[in-house]
Amino acid sequence: MHCDTLWYHANLITVDGPGLGVIEEGVIAATDGRIVHVGAAGSADHLQPVQRIDCAGRWISPGLIDCHTHLVYAGNRAGEFEQRLQGVSYADIARAGGGIVSTVRATRAASEADLLAASLPRLDAMLAEGITTLEIKSGYGLTLADETKQLTVARELGRQRAVEIVPTFLGAHAIPPGREAQEYIDEVCNVMIPAVSAAGLAEAVDVFCENIAFSAAQAEQVFLAAQQHGLAIKIHAEQLSNQHGAALAARHGALSADHIEHLDADGIAAMRSAGTVAVLLPGAFYFTRDTTLPPIADLRAAGVPLALATDSNPGTSPLTSPLLAMNMAATLFRMTVAECIAGFTREAARALGRQDRIGRLAVGLDCNLALWDIEAPADLVYRMGFNPLHGRVMCGQSV
Repeated sequence: MHCDTLWYHANLITVDGPGLGVIEEGVIAATDGRIVHVGAAGSADHLQPVQRIDCAGRWISPGLIDCHTHLVYAGNRAGEFEQRLQGVSYADIARAGGGIVSTVRATRAASEADLLAASLPRLDAMLAEGITTLEIKSGYGLTLADETKQLTVARELGRQRAVEIVPTFLGAHAIPPGREAQEYIDEVCNVMIPAVSAAGLAEAVDVFCENIAFSAAQAEQVFLAAQQHGLAIKIHAEQLSNQHGAALAARHGALSADHIEHLDADGIAAMRSAGTVAVLLPGAFYFTRDTTLPPIADLRAAGVPLALATDSNPGTSPLTSPLLAMNMAATLFRMTVAECIAGFTREAARALGRQDRIGRLAVGLDCNLALWDIEAPADLVYRMGFNPLHGRVMCGQSV
């Protein structure tokens, strides 16, 4: 059997099955961008590779996946960071015209070229730590033209860099200044979602269901519109209070419910029944100095998949390091090494509806890899300010 490339003398973190699924002294082969063989040393003797790459004992994992970012934006909110250090709450800042709305003003004023130039360094920082797939939400335009601008830039990032971009429409991120919540949600559902869907600009629709944003009833209106136009569903839920948004989203078959610090037992049960992924965002928890932990033990006991993401955004998680996010999840949320690595691979793929394509080292999946100069998988979670990435592979090609 012929294959394009064989990576050998490598240790593999397959993330396939319970735990991490480690194969020491393993080999992995790819043809036409897909994995055709994964196994122990000597198991690929029947293959006739065009190219052999000796990994010199390095570790290979699936390429990392960030399933929740707000990467495309303009402006800077360091001043709000100072306010919070002085005791002003995130909710109070938002009510005073700061928060998301301040980024909206800057993003509306920026051109596509401006947004691209601002976003590329943030993307490059993530790629430098092994990211191969990245979700990018809109939500800093809050008009059809400006939301379209953000989603267009997100697509352009994927053309300028070797990375798969997954765009999500988050028009229901905040109430625009001078607008009523219900009036604006009607526009999101009746004008924006149909236009975004028709233009093929997004794969999913997200909504911020919170006491400073949109009600559960308004979130459901968004879900129904998204489903009508063939778009998947995600939700920002239970970050500041329990609005029961996660349970509602799960009943509509949501891919994920994200943040969920205030999630209750009913929400956990609904997510378990629907297969909705819990996306945990330790960067935002850390940066806002939150003290309400997500119900990790209850989610784990219920068998709800636990994904991790950076939540890279200007106001509550200006983080572009998936490796630091793993350490935060372990330190703050007491997640295990296996859970942290799976959270940025297998479960992150599930949160994007791509579990049959990426996130594991398994035959038939896209050959997206991260090669690491580490002694053991725990090094990816244990170290802080340490980047051991040796290289990335996208669809079987080194990049």
